[in-house]
Amino acid sequence: MTDTLARPPFDPELEAALALVADQMPTTLTSEMIPIMRQSPVSGEDEIFVLLDERGFTRRDVTIAGHGGDEITVSVIEKEGRTGTGPGFFHTHGGGMILGNRWLGVVGFLDWAERFNGVIVTVEYRLAPEFPDPYPVEDCYAALVWTADHAEDLGIDLSRLLIGGGSAGGGLAAGTTLLARDRRGPALIGQLLIYPMLDDRDETVSTQQIDGIGVWDRGSNITGWTALLGDRKGGADVSIYAAPARATDLAGLPPAFIDCGSAEVFRDEDVAYATRLWEAGVQAELHVWAGGFHGFDMFAPHAAVAQAMLAARDNWVNRLLA
Repeated sequence: MTDTLARPPFDPELEAALALVADQMPTTLTSEMIPIMRQSPVSGEDEIFVLLDERGFTRRDVTIAGHGGDEITVSVIEKEGRTGTGPGFFHTHGGGMILGNRWLGVVGFLDWAERFNGVIVTVEYRLAPEFPDPYPVEDCYAALVWTADHAEDLGIDLSRLLIGGGSAGGGLAAGTTLLARDRRGPALIGQLLIYPMLDDRDETVSTQQIDGIGVWDRGSNITGWTALLGDRKGGADVSIYAAPARATDLAGLPPAFIDCGSAEVFRDEDVAYATRLWEAGVQAELHVWAGGFHGFDMFAPHAAVAQAMLAARDNWVNRLLA
């Protein structure tokens, strides 16, 4: 293993927040920790349900056919009494391919659903290592197809269907978007890739820099990719849908928004993906937030740099859907 390189410093506000969360979660996640981590309330479901109720959102679960025809669950979230049609927000949650559930990160989409009279569909894709590639991305694609097929019932304007997710969910959103292009599936107005997990190869400068420090460090990332891909990780036999950084042809994709921190593992793969989208003639907007560790907007939402990050996402969605 290459020696850890010097890294960009953490933003001072974020560094203080990182010290507070350091006791609650390990810096490096190993495969042995996965069962224990799944028992902790990563997604804060109860708090999310209270928030949905307070804001006047309804939620309902629907059982649909996932990869291989197996049953999976999606949840449909919209304002109580909503009528007419509006955009569809298809959400793929984070958790390194190994943790989390469909509620993790969905709160970030509520303002848009409210503002644009939209509906959120969030998918409970199956997790690795029990369900390795291609289960997660194929479950997401199956749920996207279900969403498009039921657009009329859901009150979704199919010309305004947006996919988005954070971390592993950002990688799955990118992979699902590639599947939709290649299978001539649902047309998407945009892909919101929030610090996406795109590259299994562990070769970038940023992965070497964020080793044994921060949130979701190099070791955790290796754990997540190994759970998803097993012995194929880093080798030649990995599909572009599992690891979108491997895609050589990004032409014909919908506009993308990509953000990340300057001090996180995913920085270089995210910058490279945006660059290759531009090379393919695809519209992409990229933000690399100075001093940001992975997921800092969730851990320290009131920090100035987190507020700027959230505002940039909001601004892009407003321009896309206005």
